[in-house]
Amino acid sequence: MSTDPHDEREEVAQLIALFDAIFAERYRTRLVRGDDEPIYLPADALNDYHRIVFAHGYFASALHEISHWCIAGPARRQQEDFGYWYIPDGRSQQQQGAFEQAEVEPQAIELLLTHACGRRFNISVDNLNPNVEVDREAFFAKVKARAAQRLKTELPVRVAVLCEALKLRFAEQRSEAQAVQAAEAIFAQRGTPP
Repeated sequence: MSTDPHDEREEVAQLIALFDAIFAERYRTRLVRGDDEPIYLPADALNDYHRIVFAHGYFASALHEISHWCIAGPARRQQEDFGYWYIPDGRSQQQQGAFEQAEVEPQAIELLLTHACGRRFNISVDNLNPNVEVDREAFFAKVKARAAQRLKTELPVRVAVLCEALKLRFAEQRSEAQAVQAAEAIFAQRGTPP
């Protein structure tokens, strides 16, 4: 993967197109490049589709927000930001602990998606409060252990579909059509969960 901003924009456009080709009709969900903070917005009177809005057009932010969507059940996908609390940067030690506990699973999924793309994963502790001690290595170890545990069992369908499609499209540079075909084959074999 390139670090050239132009290439990043192109890869983000490819990611959006791939995600939408696989999930827009099946789950009425689209991936949306945002200008500000990320947010998940369920369908409403003005929008027929649920929207995964990722921050500032960053590829890594898109994968992070997709990982939250991958583990959210049908009821959570009907709520803004899946109904989760979020305290922005500047959390207390206790709030940081709660944040990290809640983030182990989505960041483990994000790690799998990122590696499927052939990209380097960066852990996010999302807290720049100088008064709070954050142990990035310990948190990363928990995320890696959870990802390894996930790989020992059958991945959830949406995660398995995305890992295969992302690997083909980004790591192996295959066409979008080939990646979508592989995704459809997994859905055909395993079914479409709600």
